[in-house]
Amino acid sequence: MSATTLEVRELTKHFKKLHAVDDVSFTLEPGRITALVGESGSGKSTVARLLVRLYAPTAGSITLGDRDVARDRRRRALVRYRSQVQMIFQDPYGSLNPAKTIRHHIARPLEIHGIVPRAEVEERVHELLRTVGLVPPAEIAAKYPHQLSGGQRQRVAIARTLAVEPVVLLADEPTSMLDVSIRIGILNLMLRLKEERQIAFLYVTHDLASARYVADDILVMYAGQIVEQGPVDRVLAEPLHPYTRLLLSAVPDAGMRRQARIPVAPGQNAASLDPKPGCRFRERCPLAVAVCAEITPELVEARSGQAARCHVTAPGVSS
Repeated sequence: MSATTLEVRELTKHFKKLHAVDDVSFTLEPGRITALVGESGSGKSTVARLLVRLYAPTAGSITLGDRDVARDRRRRALVRYRSQVQMIFQDPYGSLNPAKTIRHHIARPLEIHGIVPRAEVEERVHELLRTVGLVPPAEIAAKYPHQLSGGQRQRVAIARTLAVEPVVLLADEPTSMLDVSIRIGILNLMLRLKEERQIAFLYVTHDLASARYVADDILVMYAGQIVEQGPVDRVLAEPLHPYTRLLLSAVPDAGMRRQARIPVAPGQNAASLDPKPGCRFRERCPLAVAVCAEITPELVEARSGQAARCHVTAPGVSS
């Protein structure tokens, strides 16, 4: 499989006055899982939908290999891109057609994209089911979605994405609708796929414990902006941004060094609605100073490989 990198630069999406995604940049590398975390409404899922081309960006670039695909509307180019960048949706119940067998769900992309000759479709369907841990494959393939558990359905959804041999998988809260007892199986499957197939993952979640378990790198998002990024162990052990510290202080027990609770003003990340100059977290931030209300902070590398958007903990030139 080609070791292709997905590079996102200054990605922006505005819905009229709502700045859902603003100036977001990161790279998804083969064989690595990048977690995108933040509270509901922070813009995480919008980023994933932009990457899979369900939304057209307002500005910015999405480069796969040497091609900027952000605004290429040609059908052939879009089909090719979507075969390389696939999405695992949150709801395994709603992502499958209840009137079609499991075989149909996996065979269809194989046939549309011409991945294998027609005579080999059945064999490939069974191979993909075994890859995601669904056995015996012939028996599973003959079933309908309602005959499977939630965890099995999500594995079918993953097998369907693997059918077109993607280089990037976007996993949007893939375990949030599953029983706690079976979530670890899906996370372990992601880890195995990144190692065996060198797939680049974007794992969208609000669960810091699962992010720490599977991710190599982490992006912390607040009100449409990336406010901190870096290696997951470093960011979660020594966070720079007050918002990251706030998220960690709310985790009951994630196997991480417990963060002391920080005083924070009540509110929500509605700062992405018609935002004014300055830091979007300032009204909730216990560290805010005068410049926070005047100048929007840049994402500055304050430690090796670890960057934050904060005038106090990661001051830039303008601070």
